[in-house]
Amino acid sequence: MKKRVISIFFLFVLFFMIPSSALAQTYYFRMDEEIINAFWNEDGTLSLDYVFTFTNSTAASPIDFVDVGLPNANYDLNSISADVEGAVITDIQTSQYVTYGVALGLDPNSIQPGATGKVHTYIGKVENVLYEDSEDSNYASGVFSPTWFGSQYVFGSSHIRVIFHLPPGVKPEEPKWHAAPDGWQAEPTSGIDENGLITYTWDNPQASSSTQYMFGASFPKQYVPASAIVTPSFLERLGIDPEDLMGGLCCFGFAAFFFGSTALSVYSTRRRQMQYLPPKISIEGHGIKRGLTSVEAAILLEQPIDKIMTMILFAVIKKGAAEVTTREPLEIKASDKLPADLYAYEIDFLQAFQKTGRDRKKALQDMMVALVKGVSAKMKGFSRKETSDYYRDIMNKAWAQVEAAETPDVKSQKYDEVMEWTMLDKNYDDRTREVFRSQPVFLPVWWGHYDPVYRSSLPTGGHIGTPSMPSSSGGKGGVSLPTLPGADFAAGMVTGVQSFSTNVIGGLTDFTRSITNQTNPVPKSSSGRSYGGGGGGGGGCACACACAGCACACAGGGR
Repeated sequence: MKKRVISIFFLFVLFFMIPSSALAQTYYFRMDEEIINAFWNEDGTLSLDYVFTFTNSTAASPIDFVDVGLPNANYDLNSISADVEGAVITDIQTSQYVTYGVALGLDPNSIQPGATGKVHTYIGKVENVLYEDSEDSNYASGVFSPTWFGSQYVFGSSHIRVIFHLPPGVKPEEPKWHAAPDGWQAEPTSGIDENGLITYTWDNPQASSSTQYMFGASFPKQYVPASAIVTPSFLERLGIDPEDLMGGLCCFGFAAFFFGSTALSVYSTRRRQMQYLPPKISIEGHGIKRGLTSVEAAILLEQPIDKIMTMILFAVIKKGAAEVTTREPLEIKASDKLPADLYAYEIDFLQAFQKTGRDRKKALQDMMVALVKGVSAKMKGFSRKETSDYYRDIMNKAWAQVEAAETPDVKSQKYDEVMEWTMLDKNYDDRTREVFRSQPVFLPVWWGHYDPVYRSSLPTGGHIGTPSMPSSSGGKGGVSLPTLPGADFAAGMVTGVQSFSTNVIGGLTDFTRSITNQTNPVPKSSSGRSYGGGGGGGGGCACACACAGCACACAGGGR
């Protein structure tokens, strides 16, 4: 009898000496499928509909709770409903495991070890989810991150589908999708739902349910109340959650991070605005796409828009399709009869210059958008890297021919032949000045069409028909060609690019941004703040901690 009492006492002591973690539930499951419908409502709120399909491990505890992360704390708990395999879930409470979210109590319908179960929840109202689009003040931007789970709790891949339903009234041509996460399709699938709402769908059969993914779209502000659009604070613009600022101060070097992130944000934003190629052109194919024109190659290499415009200008002049009538401001006149060998973008270019003011600028933007999309289509299935290297090699060989010429006349001739390829060089300005610094340049036949001052000085009253180069006899019996000091010629070529920035397209950044917004929309994270959170062990948050141990739940946890 005493022996039994001692044994019971020993077990009693042992029970309380075992760490609580050893007695905790052991969650380990596969997320077979996660389908999220995100409704951006006409009142500016967000409604979410989740369907999770879990397969519980045979070695795990029953799945008795599921934590669902939400974008922020501004949700209506009373608007939330849930069920497991159709059985209503009545235990819905604020989660203790994610920063913003709810815990769904599945008992008495927990998903048992080895079993598969479907959990559905509907969150009817989340406020303060729309911000002003940082690229267009007339647009509202919404970014959403579906709930995710801690990697210690899940195994295998997941089929994740995210469907955005845009507000009523939004027209198909108005919204803009944001760049997809790495590993997802480059562009969402557009559609119309049963209520006539525009939809964007992102789908990945091999996604990770323990990874945070962010999706976004922008649409005109007019479709939601102005009061629903949040104005971010200064800290939020830097990607810092004010609630986590004090905790974030624990990070060593916070000051360096604070100011460094500001500079990096500005740099990254400006750099991203100049990247007008759509994401799908970066999906690697195989082989080189030959046959691109120098202008199309410049698009592939993402040369500045003003340089590409100048390349087109020189191309139409060399073909005899136009001439410059004034340089300041830049005006051109198309020939009465256009050559038959003009490319579509050259024709669009000439037609744009028949317009004035904003109409011209808009036409040039449309031309560039069509050109970028055309290059993207031509690159389908080919390697961007291999093709870019191929055209850089053509550019280097073109410069080598010019630099190897030993006499001014041969150098001028070679440059005239390969000029459009030399313009692919990112150091084109400096290299042109260096190549022609100390030698005179024999002017090509088309120079008079480009320089109206030179044209007006011709003794023939402006007639331009001089052969472009002297005869092979070295000048004996040939035509005496006009020349310019090399420095003046180089300046004339280089300032042609500058003329487009100042006189035609206005600010280069703004003009390029207007193209980028159509061909490669910038992913908006609402001034740096992420929406959506992790759940079920995911630990989602919008903090910007740069070290371990900060006062936010970025590292996971939960169940």
